[in-house]
Amino acid sequence: MQTIMTLAEVARKLDGALEGDGRVQVSGLAGIREAEPHQLTFVANPQYAAAAAATRAAAVLVPEDWNRPCSAALIRVRNPDKAFAMAAPWFAPPPVPPLQGVHETAVISPAAQVAPDAAVGPFCVIEEGACVGPRTVVSAGCYIGHGVQIGADCRLYPHVSIREYCRIGSRCILHNGTVIGSDGFGYVQEGAARRKIPQIGIVIIGDDVELGANVMVDRARFGQTRIGNGVKVDNLVQIAHNVIIGDNAVIIAQVGIAGSTIIGERTILAGQVGVAGHLTIGSDVMVGAQSGVSKNIPSKTFVLGGPAAPYEKSVKIHAMTMRLPELREKVTALEDRLARLEQSGKAKQ
Repeated sequence: MQTIMTLAEVARKLDGALEGDGRVQVSGLAGIREAEPHQLTFVANPQYAAAAAATRAAAVLVPEDWNRPCSAALIRVRNPDKAFAMAAPWFAPPPVPPLQGVHETAVISPAAQVAPDAAVGPFCVIEEGACVGPRTVVSAGCYIGHGVQIGADCRLYPHVSIREYCRIGSRCILHNGTVIGSDGFGYVQEGAARRKIPQIGIVIIGDDVELGANVMVDRARFGQTRIGNGVKVDNLVQIAHNVIIGDNAVIIAQVGIAGSTIIGERTILAGQVGVAGHLTIGSDVMVGAQSGVSKNIPSKTFVLGGPAAPYEKSVKIHAMTMRLPELREKVTALEDRLARLEQSGKAKQ
């Protein structure tokens, strides 16, 4: 059944201040540019001021100090982004019925342990010695290898693979296609050929970790690849063998982390960052998008660029780089002038 609320009700639930007709009804959410007259939207950044002035939405959630034109009613809140997230469940489609029990097509070893209140979807495989904790949901097509341990209240979306002996904490979310414990990329060169080095370690993932779609976490060459508690990883991230990631770090899309690198607590690697192997990146570090990290980074540092440098230095380098075409023109003009002067001097002789 579709939820319909008046703007007055929305403002009250969000502890916001309404400027507009509280009787107007909304039945959904949308972005500032796509919103229709029956929908609620939000704007948290002044760069969307022009879109707010032209929006067709019934109302816009804005910061308390918003002072730009808007074509819709305003609901002033402390944090529009957070308020919009709070409102989302009110208008969301009905939740998907939870998976329950063990599907008849699942293949579960008699030597595996699956908690009575866990759920296992169709065409899953759970190998000998694996352990699936209470209330954990293993969706369709997942593979759980020999001796894998998964804690309580986890959610594995379709086609997740967890290789042998890896360990997953409690309350973890693993999205579609993620692979835990694939072999690390290790070879020794023998003449022109390369011989595979056995990868005999495991992966250990802490509690409250979320890994996006198609994330790859390699097993250690020996010992452990470790992801700490509360770590959040976006889609398409590669985490190589023996990497250690501290608690509450954030790894954004298409990041690649080479082997044996240590990343500190609460550190953020923005999109498409590349990190070389055997490095240490401290805690509370921010690495800007598309940076290339080739050296250790101390804690509480903001770096950017390739190779990554402190933010202020990187910005100056970028500014100078952007002036290169102008500088080239000046150098060319000076070379032409010098050539003319030299030719003039020869003529006088």
